[in-house]
Amino acid sequence: MIVKKLSLVVSAFFSLAVCAQETAKADVELKPEVKLSYLDSIKSTFKKNDLATKVDSLWMNELVSLDIYDDLTKDIQTINKDVTVDEELPTELLKQRLAAMNQKSPFEIQYNQGLENIIKSFLKNRKKSFSRLMALSEYYFPIFEDAFAKQNVPLEIKYLAVVESALNPKAVSKMGATGLWQFMYGTGKQYALKIDSYIDERSDPLKATAAASEYMTKMFNIFGDWELVLASYNSGPGNVTKAIRRSGGKTKYWDIRNYLPKETQGYVPAFLATMYLFEYHKEHGINPERAVVKNFETDTIAVKNQMSFKQIADLLDMPQSQIQLLNPSYKMGVVPFYQGEQHFIRLPKDKVATFVSNEDQIYAYVKHDTEFRATSSRLAVKYAPKAKPAVAKPAAVESGDFEFYKVRKGDNLGAIASKYNVSISELKKWNNLKTNAVAIGRSLKIKSEEEVPVKTTPIIDRKEEAIASADEKNKSTAVDMDYVVVAGDNLGSIAKKFGTTIAELKELNNLTSNNIGLGKTLIISKAAIVIEEPVSTAIASNSVDSFKKKAPSKNVSEDYYVKKGDSLYSISKKYPGVTISDIKKWNGIKDEDIKPGMKLKING
Repeated sequence: MIVKKLSLVVSAFFSLAVCAQETAKADVELKPEVKLSYLDSIKSTFKKNDLATKVDSLWMNELVSLDIYDDLTKDIQTINKDVTVDEELPTELLKQRLAAMNQKSPFEIQYNQGLENIIKSFLKNRKKSFSRLMALSEYYFPIFEDAFAKQNVPLEIKYLAVVESALNPKAVSKMGATGLWQFMYGTGKQYALKIDSYIDERSDPLKATAAASEYMTKMFNIFGDWELVLASYNSGPGNVTKAIRRSGGKTKYWDIRNYLPKETQGYVPAFLATMYLFEYHKEHGINPERAVVKNFETDTIAVKNQMSFKQIADLLDMPQSQIQLLNPSYKMGVVPFYQGEQHFIRLPKDKVATFVSNEDQIYAYVKHDTEFRATSSRLAVKYAPKAKPAVAKPAAVESGDFEFYKVRKGDNLGAIASKYNVSISELKKWNNLKTNAVAIGRSLKIKSEEEVPVKTTPIIDRKEEAIASADEKNKSTAVDMDYVVVAGDNLGSIAKKFGTTIAELKELNNLTSNNIGLGKTLIISKAAIVIEEPVSTAIASNSVDSFKKKAPSKNVSEDYYVKKGDSLYSISKKYPGVTISDIKKWNGIKDEDIKPGMKLKING
């Protein structure tokens, strides 16, 4: 009996073993072959660096967000320094603190009612903004202090960048002043800042700060007073000398303030109020948000050939937005190559290590990718049947779908258009505007139109024969897209409307400048093969980007939970085709006040 039982156990054991082997064999046979793209095969050879990248999406959103800039600019232009603000801060205590600041500063910091009112206004309305600004300052202030120390400029002038741009290198005023230090085009050129189609060094933190430092030094040699230097930075040295003459020859800011332009009268007090809040933020319960990366955790590397931010992001496994915020002077998302000039890119130190260790492979991939895209474009045109160019016309607008925006002081059509993700020409068309001027208090009609979806050819990493073969086996049609320039258009707004770049528009249309005439027909995209049936898996698997997921669009329906630092603008950018007004309509939001943890319906 025992022998019989043992025989059964042994038999069962061998049966299980055989089954396991057959299952394993079946698994092996069923497992599909995974083909690596050229990008993945290049990256698989990279020497890895163990340092962790410390930039997160929240901090990147802060650096590229313009909402603080808009708020502070509006405050400085509109705050009435003669109106008392109800905020808990005893006058005697404020006088003591200002006196303490005055003792250790080259600035003449005097108490006056106007300064008290501005400080209290910032405390009442902008505590959250200053909390965020203090996080940004941990990245930018070391850059400023280093440049100012070289020129013997007071380090306190670093607070002027808060007043000028809210520490946003991409800030552009309604007059066209650009960057952290808000240089006008002519002033930027005067201080040797390069400005062309690819580069705007007014947005370069290092070079623009060096230029600002040089300006401050020259103005101090003229006026001999740092408050007057700040006043000249805001309104120009000519207005300062006029104020000196009108005051009877007085040479102190507080003595000539009433003779200066109105904005400049509040400019220096706003600077001193900013200095006070940074100095005494703890006493007022302002807790700085964390700065995930400091400037010393980044480094630069010289780039030997032209390459795009996308190519760098793909190779180094980092988001393009991170590259953009660390390199704000490159306007087109491309590091150009000019003969005889060096161009640098700033990256987190661990990414610099990866770049330096694998330069040969990186440049080989960039060359392959650039040539491949050029070849694909030529072949697409070659195999597309000729068709009459179709003019892209704006969609009809239903009057019932409009919402209204009341124009406030400091607004302009560009800012309003950006806020609602529409173009200036659309705003002018909907409101029968002949010029870009718009009156304060006027209600503007706004409708966010959906972009017309355009099919595009999947990029296929094959020779001409493979593409021709795919063309024979699959149905295909040709898509041409042209656009007729209307009043208010410029290359930037047209590029944004169709999801392309100014450089691509200029190349497609053989333009040598950014000027375009009214009524001119622009080529938006060349005729390209549109595959209506899937090409073979073997061809598609060789695409550089075939492993990426398709971007979410307006057709999806999902919930989004608001994160700290989110705004309706930043959320809308996560979903191509979705606008701020869409999100507000789907969620019954009347203003733009959203809070962390709040659930938003996307395409509700």
